[in-house]
This record gives sequence, structure tokens and C-alpha cells, in this order.
Amino acid sequence: MKKIAILFMAFGFLVSCKSSAVVNEARKTMRGDWTLNSIEYPEGQENLEVTLFNDTSAECLENSVWNFVSNNNRGSYVPSNMGCSNEPRYFIWSVAEMDASGGNYDMMLKPTNEDYKSTTGNQGFRINLTTLTTDVMVWEQTINFEGRPFTIRMNFNKQ
Repeated sequence: MKKIAILFMAFGFLVSCKSSAVVNEARKTMRGDWTLNSIEYPEGQENLEVTLFNDTSAECLENSVWNFVSNNNRGSYVPSNMGCSNEPRYFIWSVAEMDASGGNYDMMLKPTNEDYKSTTGNQGFRINLTTLTTDVMVWEQTINFEGRPFTIRMNFNKQ
């Protein structure tokens, strides 16, 4: 009986290490500079005024450059369009595997100041990382809008 318990603990340890290896690979893939090329809304609702990450309009974030540092899970982005503040924004991020068989990940993003101290009282945003390759990253964030789920898709390309 003791051997069976040890065998199950060893198997559990191996499975948990495997998940960590997959998440680490995702983190390595995210490392570097990415351009947020477009932001899409469901059913072609393009004329909405949306504020993302309680920070700035979606219009200001299109074509912004995002930097991800994987060894310390820190990053930054700079809004890029005319009429938008071009001050850098900072954040802490992490990746969590939600479905190992489907490669489904969630990413947590927490806004910070330039010293990487929370600016939101330790609150952040959970984003579904639907696509991650060496060149393309797609995020989806589902929010409630007028009492219904509303999914915003953000499309990135690696620089």
C-alpha cells in the first residue's frame, strides 16, 4: 500500500513538472517585442468606445509596441496613435495553463508603476491566450457589456 501511495505521488510530481515545462515554453515564446496590430469586436461592432485595462482607449493601443521580459515576468507598452499619451505603461504578467490537451492558456496582467509596484490595489486582468506562435499572439478577453458576454480579440505580431 505504501508503494502505491509513493507511486501516485511520483506520478503527480511528474505531471506537474510537465505542465511547468509547457508554461515555461510559452513564456519563452512571448519574450521580446510585439506589435498590437488590431483589436476586434464581436459581430463587427467597430464603433464602440472601449477602454482597455482601465487605462486607455482601444484606438490608442492599436499599433502599440509591447515588451515582455520572461525571466522576471515584467513588461511595458506605449500607446501609439495621435492624440494619445505616449508615456510607457508597465505591468507584471504570468501564464497559466488551463487545458493541457488543447494548449489553452490564460495570462494574468497586472498594471504597475515604473518600479513594478501595483497601481490597482493588487487587481489585474485575466486574458485568454488563444494563439501563441513564434510570430503571432492572439488574446481574448470576455467582459460583460449590456448584460451579455462580450469578447474582445487583440492580435499581435512579433517584431
